[in-house]
Amino acid sequence: MPTTPTKKVLVVSGKRKTAVARAIIKQGSGKVRINMTPVEIYSPNIAKAKIMEPLLQAGGDVWNQLDMDVKTSGGGYMGQAEAARTAIANGILKWTKSTHLRTVFSEYDRTMVAGDSRSKETKKVGGAGARSKEQKSYR
Repeated sequence: MPTTPTKKVLVVSGKRKTAVARAIIKQGSGKVRINMTPVEIYSPNIAKAKIMEPLLQAGGDVWNQLDMDVKTSGGGYMGQAEAARTAIANGILKWTKSTHLRTVFSEYDRTMVAGDSRSKETKKVGGAGARSKEQKSYR
């Protein structure tokens, strides 16, 4: 029984606040899609700029040979964009195994490589938010 050559596929995830992004990376022609939308026409523009950061830092010769399919869920549009950005950066690093790229990403913005663990503090009982308490008056 002849064996067919297996294609290399990477699945990488990125998180930011409550947003989660899963990136599926495979050999291809440079197509990057976020929730089935090509990154070139992704809206809003500020989120598109965030997502494009690791691609621009890596250079066209690296990611033009990869197809990336990113699915995001949870959080707001900016949290999703930053989660997608982390997933794309980590996927490129895993694919190329380049220490030079890792230093380029880290020097530009460390959260592309390491992620940002900050999230909203939960609301507690006895007040309107995480820290505020209801006022009392004794008079």
